[in-house]
Amino acid sequence: MSSRDDLEEFAARFRDDHAGAPLGPIADRVILENDRVRIWEMQLAPGQASSLHRHELDYMLIILEGDRIAGVPGPGRTRSAREATVVPGQVFYLTRGETEWAVNRGARPYREIIVELKD
Repeated sequence: MSSRDDLEEFAARFRDDHAGAPLGPIADRVILENDRVRIWEMQLAPGQASSLHRHELDYMLIILEGDRIAGVPGPGRTRSAREATVVPGQVFYLTRGETEWAVNRGARPYREIIVELKD
């Protein structure tokens, strides 16, 4: 079985285990908000998952620390699960619309900053 198959199997089990989960905040805490941006901090211990959340705004992820992170699409998914090696300092621009859980699949604590761009 390929690692892609392993990830899809993990994601399917995760969705089954969390069926009916309510939508929650996209991260742990808002560290700044004004009329143009909302900035969040997310921290996940090894094996910990975020709340099921929906990205209603375009956003940037700024990776601070960790070693392995997965995105598990929520109900009504339009994409596959994804997993990546964490590279501190990486920045990603993503568009709104995804509903997902973030899952720390590594052995180290994971931390990121999320910058939502208000319309």
